[in-house]
Amino acid sequence: MKRLNLLCSFFIMFVFAGLTAQETGQEKQEGHTNQNKFRQMYMEFASPNQYRTASGAPGPAYYQNRADYTIDVTLDDKNSVLTGEETVTYHNNSPQALEYLWLQLDQNIREKNSPALERNSETMSPASSVAKFADKYLEEPFDGGYKIQEITKDGKSLPYKIVQTMMRIDLPQPLKSGESYSFNVKWNYKINNHVTDRARSGYEYFPEDGNKTYQIAQFFPRMAVYDDVEGWQNMQFWGSGEFALPFGNYEVNITVPADHIMEATGTLQNRKEVYSKKMMDRYEEAKKSFDKPVVIVTQEEAEKAEKGFSNKTQTWKYKAENVRDFAFTSSRKYILDMMATDVMGKTVMAVSIYPKEGNPLWEKWSTRAVANTLKTYSAHTFQYPYHKAVSVHAKNQGMEYPMICWNYGRPDEDGSYSDRTKFGMISVITHEVGHNFFPMIVNSDERQWGWMDEGVNTFCQYLAEQEFGKKYPEALGSLNKYPSRRGEPHKIVPYMKGEQANIAPIMSNPEEVYQLGPNAYGKPATALNILRESILGHDLFDYAFHTYAHRWMFKHPTPEDFFRTMEDASGVDLDWFWRGWFYTTDNVDIGIKSVDKFYITDKPTEKGEQYLQHSWSSNEGAKLYVVKEEDPEFDESLKGKSLLESSEALNKYVMDNFTAEERAKLKAPKYFYQVTFEKPGGLVMPLFLEITYADGTTEKRTYPVQIWRRNDQEVSKIIPSSKEIKKITVDPDLETADVNLDNNSWPKAQNKNEFEQFRDSKK
Repeated sequence: MKRLNLLCSFFIMFVFAGLTAQETGQEKQEGHTNQNKFRQMYMEFASPNQYRTASGAPGPAYYQNRADYTIDVTLDDKNSVLTGEETVTYHNNSPQALEYLWLQLDQNIREKNSPALERNSETMSPASSVAKFADKYLEEPFDGGYKIQEITKDGKSLPYKIVQTMMRIDLPQPLKSGESYSFNVKWNYKINNHVTDRARSGYEYFPEDGNKTYQIAQFFPRMAVYDDVEGWQNMQFWGSGEFALPFGNYEVNITVPADHIMEATGTLQNRKEVYSKKMMDRYEEAKKSFDKPVVIVTQEEAEKAEKGFSNKTQTWKYKAENVRDFAFTSSRKYILDMMATDVMGKTVMAVSIYPKEGNPLWEKWSTRAVANTLKTYSAHTFQYPYHKAVSVHAKNQGMEYPMICWNYGRPDEDGSYSDRTKFGMISVITHEVGHNFFPMIVNSDERQWGWMDEGVNTFCQYLAEQEFGKKYPEALGSLNKYPSRRGEPHKIVPYMKGEQANIAPIMSNPEEVYQLGPNAYGKPATALNILRESILGHDLFDYAFHTYAHRWMFKHPTPEDFFRTMEDASGVDLDWFWRGWFYTTDNVDIGIKSVDKFYITDKPTEKGEQYLQHSWSSNEGAKLYVVKEEDPEFDESLKGKSLLESSEALNKYVMDNFTAEERAKLKAPKYFYQVTFEKPGGLVMPLFLEITYADGTTEKRTYPVQIWRRNDQEVSKIIPSSKEIKKITVDPDLETADVNLDNNSWPKAQNKNEFEQFRDSKK
């Protein structure tokens, strides 16, 4: 029966209303705009249309253009030069005719006169290493960048214009909707040392044996994206913002020294020509090994090859379907291992390729990290569609391409390594392999929205890392779970409470942020983790996230497509969340301002009488009064009495209106606590509480985020209790990234000084 609840709600509500501040009307000021944290995001979002719907799904007129490539490249190992020729076939699926085509020339960022080299402010360091100083001020700058030899169509030259890292090809006549256009490009460029210039691709030189390992990407002129959002995506490559590319099919022939071992995007077409008999036998064994990696090229064989320096060449032939890019790695130093992985009923090869300098760390954990990533990501998104995923050892690197990625993590020269090195390697492999899903398949525009691949991927990385810890507890040692660097709310607090002048909203271009790591990786990953763990819950979040991944796999989503899909599939309005976490630099700071204890009595009080005289309620019938423990009118005899014991009028009402069976089920609290919460921080969040009672028991409570909808500064809640409350804690499990825990407890926690902390640690 609900009558007592309604009765108590009525009487207590109207009495307590007199104890809280009433909203007062304010004269509207000129230029006033709605700043409510719960207002809808119509001003921020583009209007839905036939290409992208209000639900976040692709519309009936959605299109995307394609680019197919046939590429032949030759790696000159002695001079570190790459020479190539490509045929590009561009398919115009848009409704517009295109007067010209835009290609990306990302290697041009390494031209000695590239504007990107001058994009940052500089100061004179008080000290520097000799090598670094000489490289910057004494030596001639490295002169990389594409040397375009010719661009032709059917043997005839095409006019083109290079604009920094972009190239426009002028068409003899517009490319109509539904038509395709093929043309040829010849080029070469000098390969950079990616260790010294911290680049995404290049080589590492090993002076001990005179060899190089090559991690080659952005190595060919690539078509830019043309879509319904940007038209031609023509933002230059400045270094931080990564890539926006169309999907297509690739046929790539790569000629390298005959003693090199290689891996690349795509399926190797001539394995029997480039593999030895031993390698083929081991490869066949690896396709059946689901529990441990099989070594295809051993360390002993790699060390022997290091001394060869063959003058002969060999061509490795690859095909890849429906990928957005292509990359490869090559060296005579390489060890190669593989392991079959069951990904939702499909066999995928997890592959690692690394020099001896990576062992013993790489042979133990790299391929296992690849396999765990494929399985975990697929469970949260879609079945991994490709036949392999390759982890490549590269010093100081962490970079991703379809089916292949570069990863750091090198033991000391004696083969020893710290937990930091081990977990750092496993984490970067997880992250870079995970990029196969975001953005290699869910193909967001990295040049514009770095967080859409980095942040979403870092969130999934956290899930995969925790699964890795469960699957391989021996890797954890004394730890009880995997030590993820990002994802847990408390780890983003130092960034979010930092100096506002050095923080930009997540919804900023990667080139415009101050701290790219926390901004594009850590904060969005944390936001999604909070959304999953504390706001939507696993069931709603996972369904919505799965929906987003399926809707936009092999397509080009925008941030709004993600936001709208998450709301559409979860059934929860999250505009307040997106606005606060993604569009502002506000932080979370929610605390307890005050706690007042009240009792119920039949004895009239001054405040109660004043309220009844001025309230809308009538004076009919018996009345209840509320008295605060600190008030002069408080009667000590009320302590410890239940609601019915303290009020004869309420007791009589219950006896007259409830049966004995109903009375046995009634609640009769002894205490009423009015808790006032304050919110110095700008972000609104649900209220998560832990209540500790005098008998030592605890209770968790959650109030929805909408509690802040009418007052962004402070709100109050009444907590009736049959037991005395000794402590109330806001955000007890550190779920919200609260930047200030000093105001999270009542009574206020006493922070110990350094001496007290030292003293207690010795007890």
